Amino acid sequence: MGEEINGAAAIATALHTAGVARLYGVPGGGSSLDVIEAARARGIPFILTRQETAALIMAATEAELSHRPGAALVTRGPGVGNAANGMAQASLDRAPVLLIADGFQAAERAFANHQYFDHAALLAPVSKAAARATEPGCAVGAMTGTLLDTAMAAPRGPVLLELSGGVARGAAATPPAFTLPTPPPVDDMALAGARRLLAAAQRPVVIAGLEATEAATAAALRALLDRLGCPGLVTYKAKGVIADPHPLFAGVFTGGAAEADILAEADLILLVGADPVEFIPQPWRYPAPVIDCGTAPRPLHYRTPEIGLYGALPPALAALAEGAPRSAWTDTAIAAHRTAWLAALSNAAGNRGVSPQDVVALTQEACRLTGRDPRVTVDAGAHMFPATTFWQAHRPGDLLISNGLATMGFALPAGIAAALHDPVRGAIAFTGDGGLLMALGELATAVALGVKLTVVVFNDATLSLIDIKKGGRDLPEAALGWPEADFAATMQALGGLGLRATDTAGARAALAKALASEGPALVDIRVDPGSYPAQIKALRG
Repeated sequence: MGEEINGAAAIATALHTAGVARLYGVPGGGSSLDVIEAARARGIPFILTRQETAALIMAATEAELSHRPGAALVTRGPGVGNAANGMAQASLDRAPVLLIADGFQAAERAFANHQYFDHAALLAPVSKAAARATEPGCAVGAMTGTLLDTAMAAPRGPVLLELSGGVARGAAATPPAFTLPTPPPVDDMALAGARRLLAAAQRPVVIAGLEATEAATAAALRALLDRLGCPGLVTYKAKGVIADPHPLFAGVFTGGAAEADILAEADLILLVGADPVEFIPQPWRYPAPVIDCGTAPRPLHYRTPEIGLYGALPPALAALAEGAPRSAWTDTAIAAHRTAWLAALSNAAGNRGVSPQDVVALTQEACRLTGRDPRVTVDAGAHMFPATTFWQAHRPGDLLISNGLATMGFALPAGIAAALHDPVRGAIAFTGDGGLLMALGELATAVALGVKLTVVVFNDATLSLIDIKKGGRDLPEAALGWPEADFAATMQALGGLGLRATDTAGARAALAKALASEGPALVDIRVDPGSYPAQIKALRG
C-alpha cells in the first residue's frame, strides 16, 4: 500500500509524478489550504488567480503546452459554479485538467444546505469523470491517479475530484506511480487501405488539427508532407504545426469558405489529429475521400471517413510516408492559393483607428526590433481572424486559442500561463475590449506575478462579431457596445505599464516600448472595425 501520509499529500504526490507544473486557483477554507501546502512541499507552486474560470484556462493552457495534466483548485459552491466555463473550455479544447473542489461530508449534509449543490451533476456535461473523496477511509491517492489517467486518455479532457477537509487531513496511502498513457498501434488492415488510397491520389491535401501538436506527431506530419509535396492546412489550434513560411503551407482550415478553393481540387483529404470540435457548424462541402488519423475514434458529424487510422500517430504517419508517391501539386500552385487566401482575409487601412491587420503586423515588427520570440494567445471575437491569419507561427504552441468552446476571456489568463510555462519567451495576449473586460482582474494577477506578458487590446468599444450579425434588427441602444474604456489607465492603476494608441505611429511606438519591458505591459489600441464584415464573409461564406 505504500507509506502512510495524509490525503492532501497523496493528491500532491500524484500530481507531482504526473508532471503537473503548477496548481492554479482561488482557495476556500475546507481542503484547499492543505492541498496548497502539500503541493508546495513537492515543488508545485500555487498561483492565486482572481477568478475560477481563469484558473481553469491557465491550467488547460499549461496542459496544452506541456502535454501533461494541468490542475486547478476551487472552493465549494460558488467556486465550482464560477469554474464551469473553464471546465467547458478544457473539455471542448481537449485539455487534460484535474479540478480539485472542496467537498461536503455526509455529516455536514445532515444539517446544512449552505453553499450546497451537486457539483458533479453541474459539471457532468463538461467532465470526463468525477470522484468524491469526502468520507474517511477512501483511497484518495488511487482516486486521483485514476482521474489523471482518465484525463490523459484520448480524447483528453477535464476531470473533477471533490475533497473534504477531513479526508485531506486524514491518513492515506501513497498513490501508485503515474504512467503516461500510450496509444495502441493503428490497425494494419486500415493502414494498408490508407496507403492504397494515398498511392492512387494525385492531389492529396493534409489538414492538421489539435492532436498534431505533440512534437513527435508534428515532426512525422511534416515529413509526410514533404514526401507528398502537397498542400497542408492547419486548424487554429494546430497553427505552427506546419510553419507559416513553409512553401507547402496553404492556410487555416475552419470548415468555412476561405479554404474552399484549394480543397475543391483535392482528390484525397487526410485529417491528421483534426477533431470535429474544431470545425464551424457548416456542412462538409468536399467530395474527396477522407482518411481520418487520430488517437482514438470519434464521431465525425461532417463526413464519414473512408478509412480511420486510430492509435499512435507518429508511426502511422511514418508508415504512410514510406514509399508514398510525389503528388501532382506544384509549389507555384500552392503559393497562388495561399496568396489568394491571404488577400481574401486582408483588412483595409483604418480611418477611425488602426486596421486590425496592421495591429498584428506592427506587433510582429516590434518583436523583431526588440529580439522577442513570444507565444501568442488569441481571444474570441472579430479580432481573432486577422490575428490567426496573419501572425506567423513556426512551431506548435506558437499560437494558443480557445477553438472548441471559443470562449471570450481566454487570452489574458492563457497568456499568463504561457509566460509562466516559458519565462524566456514570454507571451503576447491579443484580446478585444469585450474579452478583456470579462477577465480584467487577471491584469492584477499578471502584475503580481511579474510575468513577461504584453496585452494588446483591439479596442473598438463594441462586440464587433455580434454587431456584424445583427442585420436589420432594431436593437436597444448600447445592446452591443459600451463607452470606450481606458485599459491603459487600468493597467497603470494595478502597477503595470499601460500605454494607449489611436494611430499607426502611436501603436508602433507603444508596442516597441511594451515589448522592451521585462514585466507585464498593456497596449490599448483604438481599432477601426469597418473591414471586419468583408473579412468574415470571405472566411465563412
